[in-house]
Amino acid sequence: MSESRDTLFRFLTMLQLIPRYPGRISTPVLLEKLRERGFIIDNRSLQRDLRGRISQYFPLSCDDSKKPYRWFFDRDYHCNLPALDVPSALTLVLAEEYLKGLLPPVVIGQLTPHLQSARQLLDEVQRNGLSQWAKRVRAIPNGKALIPARLGEVIWQTVAQALLEQRALDVTYLSRSREEHKIFTLHPQGLVSRHSVTYLLATVNDFEDIRQFALQRIEAADFSDTPWQESTGFNLDEYIRGGAFGYPQNTDDVRLIAHVEPQVAWLLTVTPLAEEQTLTPFPDSDWQRLEAVVPDDQQTLWWLRGMGASVTVIEPKAWRDDMRATAEKILAQLDQEPVSS
Repeated sequence: MSESRDTLFRFLTMLQLIPRYPGRISTPVLLEKLRERGFIIDNRSLQRDLRGRISQYFPLSCDDSKKPYRWFFDRDYHCNLPALDVPSALTLVLAEEYLKGLLPPVVIGQLTPHLQSARQLLDEVQRNGLSQWAKRVRAIPNGKALIPARLGEVIWQTVAQALLEQRALDVTYLSRSREEHKIFTLHPQGLVSRHSVTYLLATVNDFEDIRQFALQRIEAADFSDTPWQESTGFNLDEYIRGGAFGYPQNTDDVRLIAHVEPQVAWLLTVTPLAEEQTLTPFPDSDWQRLEAVVPDDQQTLWWLRGMGASVTVIEPKAWRDDMRATAEKILAQLDQEPVSS
């Protein structure tokens, strides 16, 4: 009885580990992941499970064009283990609304089977009205969200698999500066989505510095025969905090002092600009004095610029001067005659 139960649990685990097309998992990797989860099984037994028992009842396919063989389920196959409950289904539908404005469609497509299951569950719950929930809830991004950059499904799957399995990639990359194709061997170290663009962080060839590669500019990607090289001391969070995406001006925080109109004050009461923040009403005015300790980076300055006349920056002086210069430049451009087409 115990052996049958262990076999059942192993099959359930394998159903969770094997990806859908165009994803693939090689036999050695699948074997290693099963052993990590406590299943003692040899390669012959695994092959027997895959080709016999599982393939008999599930739409499992094998890419045997080269060794090691790689396994995958049909694109439309989905299996929820464990089954979704109502709160999880609601969360997934709301997450889809939020993420579809941030991530490429191909990335959201990876969640399609789970999202379909979530909607199906909500549609079946008729008595308490939850079936109408997905039609009545939307997530609106803060600010203008650009349409996510498009990228190929195979490119995404290959990059994601290389990152997780620590494998090098041979890529054809379209250079932004020169608009020419370049061939690199990349050693993936991280993945970051920012402003509707997803970037692969990787070292190039034999160099050790981290570079950013926009995924939509990768026009071809294949697993490389070159061994993957780890970037010594690389930490993704420290890399981001160091300003790789935020363009910091200094490593220290600054104290922001500004006068804000009522709508901005209300917004910052609900969603503060920083952990250390105060808002003080002015006598005989509906404006308020804002004081906050914020990062000295371009992101914060861009946010202030976007507030326009609703915010008057007092300190830091460099930010006040920047906003004055920006306003003067805008006025000068508006005073010019528009160029006719």
